[in-house]
Amino acid sequence: MKKNMLIIAGIIAAAILLIVVMVASINNQAISLEEQISGAEAQINVAEKRRIDLVYNLVDSVTEYQEYEGETMLAITEARASAQAGDADGAMTVLNAVSEQYPELKANENYQQLMTELALTENSIAQHRNNYNEQVKAYNKFVRQFPNNIVLSIMGYAPIETQYTDYDAPEDAPTDLFGD
Repeated sequence: MKKNMLIIAGIIAAAILLIVVMVASINNQAISLEEQISGAEAQINVAEKRRIDLVYNLVDSVTEYQEYEGETMLAITEARASAQAGDADGAMTVLNAVSEQYPELKANENYQQLMTELALTENSIAQHRNNYNEQVKAYNKFVRQFPNNIVLSIMGYAPIETQYTDYDAPEDAPTDLFGD
């Protein structure tokens, strides 16, 4: 009888240990997935900051190259104000209009280099946003799977409610940002 009680106690202890290990493993995986989402979001923020910095550099390049043109300065001031307001697309639209009015600006090496960097940055932002969407999908899938959904709902985890954004250009987006 005493031997049977020890066996039963051992089985119960093993079951409890198994449950604790399973819960800890599920929790650790959820934490890891949350951290990946945070990292992906940070990458988007860094790339968007780089885009704003490049717009400022473009504005400075255009300013330096076209100081003598009053109309250009007005347009550049508008672009700087748009960039300061966080409207990089609006700033780029104004800068593109300036570059079309002054074709010699397009030949400026600084201008060309900055436009290339801006194009690379836009691609990088799209990739980072896609990565973010993939991380959120992986997290949501993990949180919804059985038995994870039971364990994690008890621990307060829930799927992230988000719309997976389509990052294609809108129909009314500027089309000739980088000129000829």
